[in-house]
Amino acid sequence: MLALLGLCTIALLLAVILTKRMSPLVALIVIPVAAALIGGFGFETGKFVLAGLQSLAGVVGMFVFAILFFGIVSDAGMLDPIIDRILARVGTRPTRIVPGTTLLALLIHLDGSGAVTFLITIPAMLPLYDRVGIDRRILACAASMAAGVNFLPWTGPMIRASAALKLPIPEIFSPLVPVQAVGLVFIFAVSYWLGLREERRLAHVPVAAGAAPGPAATARILSDAERTLRRPDRFWINLVLTAAVLGTMVFLAEKVPPALMFMLGTALALVINYPQVDAQRQRIDAHARAAILMASILLAAGVFTGIMQGTGMLRAMAQTAVTFVPPEMGRHIPFALGLVSMPLSMLFDPDSFYFGVLPVVAEVAHQLGVPPVQVAQGALLGQMTTGFPVSPLTPATFLVCGLTGIDLADHQKFTFPFLLAASVVMTLTCVVLGVFPL
Repeated sequence: MLALLGLCTIALLLAVILTKRMSPLVALIVIPVAAALIGGFGFETGKFVLAGLQSLAGVVGMFVFAILFFGIVSDAGMLDPIIDRILARVGTRPTRIVPGTTLLALLIHLDGSGAVTFLITIPAMLPLYDRVGIDRRILACAASMAAGVNFLPWTGPMIRASAALKLPIPEIFSPLVPVQAVGLVFIFAVSYWLGLREERRLAHVPVAAGAAPGPAATARILSDAERTLRRPDRFWINLVLTAAVLGTMVFLAEKVPPALMFMLGTALALVINYPQVDAQRQRIDAHARAAILMASILLAAGVFTGIMQGTGMLRAMAQTAVTFVPPEMGRHIPFALGLVSMPLSMLFDPDSFYFGVLPVVAEVAHQLGVPPVQVAQGALLGQMTTGFPVSPLTPATFLVCGLTGIDLADHQKFTFPFLLAASVVMTLTCVVLGVFPL
């Protein structure tokens, strides 16, 4: 009975989110509460919800302050010299321009926002691509690969995987660091190859219009408001602060909670760059919308996971599903999920997959002796990481197409194979490095 109730709950959750009958926030709260009441759990439902919320407190805190921290140091202009140096160095050869685009997008994506990455990278590089004559699909592809492979501890998919399975982020992320490094090498190799192919197509004529583009071709123009916020004299201290926060998070995560590091980093970034109280309040207000939006989704997910686990529906579903999976196949679940996770981005939006599908897969794997952390890692190799820049279920995909002026079908047809290949390469790397058994 519990297994059937759990199946109906998840099926209904997926249906209303995918058909946009309810927002993820509403669905993640209303549907599991209704299911618990139908199951006869009554006032115990509140205990399940509270347990789910408490388990996510650290994750929510880290995500909120990560958004604030990266927003503040970006407002202060920490990335400006790096971006300008890249734009000045790429020259007019496609073999430099395309990898330079990938590097630029990779650095901008440090804040974990795909939309911001595309909004900065594409307008900055598009004039150069047009003057040299490089295919705009390559610009979209290079930016998409950089954002897709750069799954950091504070990005949406990582946060969702941690919240859905109630796993510490360092436990998920740390084993994937060398895997991600291989993925980055792969996308830079692809970027260079795409640039080389364009050079050959253009018959080694670097500038289609005949004249080499000067500084104006790649110069970025800041608005008056952006210039007011810039603190160029504090570039190095902001860079050291960012390195300290990220380094502590990666190497000392077991001793220092990531949420604390981002809290301290945010406080120091505000004091260093905007010492006036009114200015600090304005910077917090400027980035609060994005922080609150994601925090509300995560807390709603706490309601869902707390009820699904507390009522026993998740365990009952997994026990039923285990009877259909041969025991010897259980250890292959993370590897198989890694291979299909990227294409699944075309079918599931991040909330429905990570909060609806992933917990069931993880519980089935657990029943067969596979650690849930490996299931989370398998999902992160593609599901709304490498998959999000081409998924029709994410606004970022349409942003890429709109900024580059290419059709969605052309973007998907050109970029999908490279993103899928990156996902497969990282999955195979997990096997080679022993992250996944095979």
